Amino acid sequence: MSKILVIDDERAIRNSLKEILEYEKHVFDLAEDGIIGIEMFQNNSYDVVLCDIKMPQMDGIEVLDQLLSRSAEVPVIMISGHGNIDTAVEAIKKGAFDFIEKPLDLNRILITIRNATDKTTLIKETKILKRQVSKTFDIVGESPAIRKVKDVIEKVAPTDARVLITGANGTGKELVARWLHEKSNRADMPFVEVNCAAIPSELIESELFGHEKGAFTSAIKQRKGKFEQADGGTLFMDEIGDMSLSAQAKVLRALQENKITRVGSDKDINVHVRIIAATNKNLHEEIEAGRFREDLYHRLSVIIIHVPSLNERIEDIPVLARHFISLICEEYGIPPKTITNEALAALQKNSWTGNIREFRNVIERLIILCEKEITEKDVQLFSQPIFK
Repeated sequence: MSKILVIDDERAIRNSLKEILEYEKHVFDLAEDGIIGIEMFQNNSYDVVLCDIKMPQMDGIEVLDQLLSRSAEVPVIMISGHGNIDTAVEAIKKGAFDFIEKPLDLNRILITIRNATDKTTLIKETKILKRQVSKTFDIVGESPAIRKVKDVIEKVAPTDARVLITGANGTGKELVARWLHEKSNRADMPFVEVNCAAIPSELIESELFGHEKGAFTSAIKQRKGKFEQADGGTLFMDEIGDMSLSAQAKVLRALQENKITRVGSDKDINVHVRIIAATNKNLHEEIEAGRFREDLYHRLSVIIIHVPSLNERIEDIPVLARHFISLICEEYGIPPKTITNEALAALQKNSWTGNIREFRNVIERLIILCEKEITEKDVQLFSQPIFK
């Protein structure tokens, strides 16, 4: 079911379209001229517009221009009883979705509306997907600690220098890695991430370097590893401190020689990959304990970026809160909620052991459970860090 706006000065045509749309169970509004139609379009959200070309006061082509200037994403279907090829071509060039001649053909109307609504649905889905992908590429905050991180990113990103990102869980290390990739000369190439802690030690080599068919019991076909997938781009190795020593040795070789060998093969494969690694562990302590190779550490740590915890940048909490409120309300398709200064002050008093990840969850909880305005009392009721 779609919401459709019909703009036509002929009552008979409006009534015919009304019957068709009612039968198809669409929601619709009827406008008897272009001026009324534009006003309705401004005040409501429509999936499709049907607009006559020859109308008093305002010509249909002019109405088309006005509609598309307000929203280029809503398909506008032009209708005319005085149409010719030139009129149709002009309408399409101006941005009309389609052109239908009077007398109206029922099948043609239904098919065109269906195609137009399909286009609208695809546009909406694409916007959602783009938002889901791109929303991670925003480092919010202007505190000295986060400005320092941004400054280092600006300097380091255009180079091919390897980067080691440190910081506690939930601080946004992956976000920093994505920024480094997006601002680099490799931005058009793949950004491949691998969580070294999530892969069993016996599979980490196959995951990173790939394997040949028959290399082990479940290797039923050849498979490229993360290094090959990221060739020409960036490989983000998260939680690298949890990698086994044997895998560390192979990663070291890949960094030294820009070559990898698939499991079950003796053939070298050249790879050109920028490595960005991240860890929440103290790698110096891991080296002393014999759990991390010192030579690999020095290979990875050309540049070290430490991402501050949220407790180290509480002055960013107001801007972060408003950012997440806007983002989450948009995801839920609801009007943005407001938050009082007292509520923001209460959030700043909390101890955020889970950092940005925990903070976002709390904001989402407040949006779901609170009324239009988030108050200090709401924060006290629904914001409950694990530790204080």
